[in-house]
Amino acid sequence: MGIKSFQGKRDTSRNNKIEDQILVADYMTSKLITFKAEDSLDHVISMLIKNKISGGPVVNDKNELIGIISETDCIKHISESKYYNMPSDNNNIVGKYMVTDVETIDKNMNIFDAAFKFLVSKRRRFPVVDEKGVLIGQLSQKDVLKAALKVKGNTWK
Repeated sequence: MGIKSFQGKRDTSRNNKIEDQILVADYMTSKLITFKAEDSLDHVISMLIKNKISGGPVVNDKNELIGIISETDCIKHISESKYYNMPSDNNNIVGKYMVTDVETIDKNMNIFDAAFKFLVSKRRRFPVVDEKGVLIGQLSQKDVLKAALKVKGNTWK
């Protein structure tokens, strides 16, 4: 005896309609804590701890995304300087330690396609930028989980 589905036939007439999709823009965080390339690592560390975040985007004066700084970037610097018994460097600025090869995500992407992108890339967050490279938000793995809770029933769009 085979397995039977009691959910009925899937409604394919609704597939891929933009208005039915749950988009990244619906769940991204738009009020972000950002950093500048000239900020000190001490400032970044204190902001990460104070705001209970693991990293943040680095922007220029036009709010264009130029990098990401994370706890890991800060820890790398700390461990290297302590390991080699180096004195504290006065030039510990974000621009020296941030990651500049940043993968972004489109605000019009389906949230569950974004979930797959998280799995493949093993990233914890994706900045969202507009066509001009201006930072407009950020999507985290937790945002995807929030979207999943909002979906009613078993209809993953």
